[in-house]
Amino acid sequence: MSNTQAPRLPGAAPLVGGGQDVFYAYSNIVPRPVITRAKGIYMWDEDGNQYIDASSGPVVSNIGHGNVRVADAMAEQAKQMDFAYSRVARHGPNMALTDRIARFAGPGFERVALSSGGSEAMEIAVKFVRQYVLATGAPERRQLLTCLPSYHGGTIATLGMSGDDALSGFFDGFGMTSHKVPAPLSYRLPGSHTLQSYTEFALAALEAKIRELGPDTVLAFTVEPVGGLATGCVVPPVAYFQGIRDICSRHGIFLIFDEVLCGTGRGGKFLSAHHYPDALPDIVVMAKGLGSGYAPLGATLFPASLVDHLSALTGFNFSHTYNANPITCATGLAVLDEYERLNLIDNAAVMGRYLKESMRALADEFPVIGDVRGQGLLLGVELVADPASKQSMSPEFLPTEKIRIHGLNNGLMLYSRRTAGGRYGDWFLLAPPLTITKDQCDELLRRLRATLGDFFEDWSHETSRNRSETEPALPD
Repeated sequence: MSNTQAPRLPGAAPLVGGGQDVFYAYSNIVPRPVITRAKGIYMWDEDGNQYIDASSGPVVSNIGHGNVRVADAMAEQAKQMDFAYSRVARHGPNMALTDRIARFAGPGFERVALSSGGSEAMEIAVKFVRQYVLATGAPERRQLLTCLPSYHGGTIATLGMSGDDALSGFFDGFGMTSHKVPAPLSYRLPGSHTLQSYTEFALAALEAKIRELGPDTVLAFTVEPVGGLATGCVVPPVAYFQGIRDICSRHGIFLIFDEVLCGTGRGGKFLSAHHYPDALPDIVVMAKGLGSGYAPLGATLFPASLVDHLSALTGFNFSHTYNANPITCATGLAVLDEYERLNLIDNAAVMGRYLKESMRALADEFPVIGDVRGQGLLLGVELVADPASKQSMSPEFLPTEKIRIHGLNNGLMLYSRRTAGGRYGDWFLLAPPLTITKDQCDELLRRLRATLGDFFEDWSHETSRNRSETEPALPD
């Protein structure tokens, strides 16, 4: 390997060290303020500028920033007992947290495996069901099914499960992969499909793929009850959940809900699965809001019957060093205390409805908004060149980067993304902390109106410039 250093780009971070963002695309194009403090839904940078954290980072900060009760619980646990390895010792925070999560989740989710985040929690689900079928005499069940598009994490294995070519394409043929079936989309449907006909198409495609592979070879089907970082908050219809539950039950396939984003109350119920009581999954994966940014925390929820059966046979043979870390568990307990004290799940439902209705009114004002969708305080706003045709904006315009820049200029931090190179659109998330009040929603909307105004002006200039370049010159 050459020892020659790469040349510095204008405005680049220092060659030594630098923030984590030096690894990301457009690191030198999109400004990233240096945040020095945060409280509630607000953040301040080193120059004193205030921002509303309109997407809770990547949908993490459910209880808001700067919660003293949580910080005190973390410090107290660190002073009392900082670490105990779950393979050799039990500790109170672990048992208390899993009990609390199971009580929130309800019947069918009595066992909880803790982890350090969503990707790890997803891998626990897959490793568990694979070990379960090996222990119970069905080793031929090894095929995984997921949706296209979908997103299930950033490890090699979970990228292979994800249906997002822009990410998983880098590792095609490398590591673990899954078979993909059409996701239950609700916007920009192909052909002449209606929502009902496309739902039926997606269910038929799932059934066909299972039969193609052989029902006895399929291990699990993983789906996002609210689409995450690959679909921008697509919510499938109830009929889809009823259909996949029936298909998986008939073929003996584990149904896994990836609720890393939408779980922990963000969708207006503790689990988004609770919106579909007649179609509950076998396993739920959750993270993000469970630690709410104060500590890395994920959880995989199982029925007691599965876990106790495997425990009596071989036991689950995998763990990580920081699974059920005492400080992390104390954090999770304090976070759930705040959920109850502040009634955050109900607030997510009420404020989510208010924001969605308000955003749909803004869509009438700004023709760059094609769709507003989501559940609770997990909303996606689709950006389009033309709402009638649903045409995506040109990639050269960098719409998701532009909306983020205009957001910063108007005091908003927005999470935005272009999925699969634009094949599934450009969108940004509205997912503020669940502590948000109606007055704060109105403040967020005022800043967002200004952001969209600047963005629309930018887009209008772009389209005018493109028209002038393509129009023939007038004769002298």
